[in-house]
Amino acid sequence: MNVVPDTSVVIDGRVSATIDDGQFEGAMISVPEAVVAELEAQANDGIESGWDGLEELQRLADLADEGTIDLEYIGERPNAIERGHASEGEIDALIRDLAEDLEATFLTSDIVQAEVAQAKGLDVEHIAPEIREVDVGTLAVENYFDDQTMSVHLRTDAVPKAKRGELGEMRYEPIADEPLEESTMDEYAREVTDAAKESSDGFLELSQPGMKIVQFRDYRIAVGRPPFSDGIEITAVRPIAQTDIDDYDNADELKDRLLEHQRGVLISGAPGAGKSTFAQAVARYISDHDFSVKTMEKPRDLQVGPEITQYTELGGEMANTADALLMVRPDYTIYDEVRKTDDFEVFADMRLAGVGMIGVVHATRAIDALQRLVGRVELGMIPQVVDTVVYIEAGEVHTVYDVKTTVKVPAGLTEEDLARPVIQITNFDTGEPEYEIYTFNRQVVTVPLTDEEGGPGNESGVDRIAKQEIEREIRSIAQGYVDVELKSQDKAIVYVEENDISSVIGKGGGRITDVENRLGINIDVRTHDENPNYGAGAGSASANGSGGSGGGQTAGQMVTPEVTSRHIVIPVDGNHGETVEVQAGGDYLFTATVSRGGEIQVSRGSAIAEELEQSIDRKEPVTVVPS
Repeated sequence: MNVVPDTSVVIDGRVSATIDDGQFEGAMISVPEAVVAELEAQANDGIESGWDGLEELQRLADLADEGTIDLEYIGERPNAIERGHASEGEIDALIRDLAEDLEATFLTSDIVQAEVAQAKGLDVEHIAPEIREVDVGTLAVENYFDDQTMSVHLRTDAVPKAKRGELGEMRYEPIADEPLEESTMDEYAREVTDAAKESSDGFLELSQPGMKIVQFRDYRIAVGRPPFSDGIEITAVRPIAQTDIDDYDNADELKDRLLEHQRGVLISGAPGAGKSTFAQAVARYISDHDFSVKTMEKPRDLQVGPEITQYTELGGEMANTADALLMVRPDYTIYDEVRKTDDFEVFADMRLAGVGMIGVVHATRAIDALQRLVGRVELGMIPQVVDTVVYIEAGEVHTVYDVKTTVKVPAGLTEEDLARPVIQITNFDTGEPEYEIYTFNRQVVTVPLTDEEGGPGNESGVDRIAKQEIEREIRSIAQGYVDVELKSQDKAIVYVEENDISSVIGKGGGRITDVENRLGINIDVRTHDENPNYGAGAGSASANGSGGSGGGQTAGQMVTPEVTSRHIVIPVDGNHGETVEVQAGGDYLFTATVSRGGEIQVSRGSAIAEELEQSIDRKEPVTVVPS
């Protein structure tokens, strides 16, 4: 009797099992080289099925040595083109052809392969894939958890560690005395993936060469292998808290807000702050109040009830999942996690389609979550996409923002003709506006309305932006150094070189009037000699508008550039590795980093080099000033 097994039955280990049962005892087992090639490729890619298949081939070799069967390898290895089309059935066809040529029994556990072989007239033995019961109570990684353990971190040749403690007070600490050997880690890893495949309590969330992510009961387990990682690594995470929305501050207001109509909500916070725990509480609450709730997750690890279906990427794209969900029409969708531009675009599309959306976002401040929408969603649409921001800190609701659009003169500006749509972010608890987002002189700005967000010298966000915009406008006119001093919200003094006065003011004051009208602020133009702080380094702004020190205002190191055939070399005493400004005759030229060798090199022929050479020719002093 001659038997030709395919890849599926070798991986499954059923060839040797069938021989042990006596069915093929004494038969010639003809293993196609195409099967060996598939198993070898999978093993090289770190896919466990390849190793399982190679172990089965070793068992067949042992049975042949014992005289239980005869074993041979037949056919040729598939070429690169055939291997590239394996998913389309090319290698399966090669194996069937060999079985047909030998008039052998074709052994498979692949139902599609069996049906095709039978249709072609082959003698087919279909063995259903073995279903092994998994003792779900004996996963080795579970033994490392206690009631306060959020995650366990295991790695070859390293002592096991865990994150333990209360939310917001986690400690990363050793939980054993001895490092784990590679054989132990390999056993743990195989146990995890086997449990995911064979138990109804788990599934493989992601399976790529070198990385598998498993969802098993309450655990999300990531298994990394070389070459993706430099050793076998297992990270197991589980939620340690199950909360209700009533456990949080502002619960009643938030509940009313969520139930009155579908909302756009961003739940933000630092890693480990309790964002997902809060999202789970929200999901359960709205589901219990007759709303249809779904989730979009990769990986799926939110702990929700069976009435909430958890979706992941469809065809590798969350956009495809969104298209499918729009056919399902849930009332609310929980999107965990919203990180990349594509995620924000999908979130916005679903929200604008009328679906209530709750997104989980990493952010170190509440306002940062909203700012991540800027540039990804049209500014005027942001309040329609997100009208509520909830910031979680140490497991508690720290801040809730209400987001809405109003037409007004932005805070800090006074001219009524500057009224425009402004996104106002209001503290839900106090009812006080804390931020405004609007377009100012063609750029989107986020302006804090409280002093605690101010910059140096308690300068407010409005002041900083206003100074930058005034400086940018004047620099487009003036040739020399420009300095700006804000006197009030509607008045500023601009200091320029004496020979720039007429250019900046313009004929009959027309040019400076145009600038004033555009910016909505009165500007008094003066020379640097009239600036009491000139040369003292106070209130200065760099010539590139970045707010650093400027020409002639900070004492610098006088240097003597060397002009070579290809470079202008500026020797610098000290400041190695630091960023400095290069000035000529008190005017800013450019910013550069001093090399370890203590010099700055500028390639000749560049615009900067030409300007520097002109300054050298005019014998203007060249200085280097720390920025």
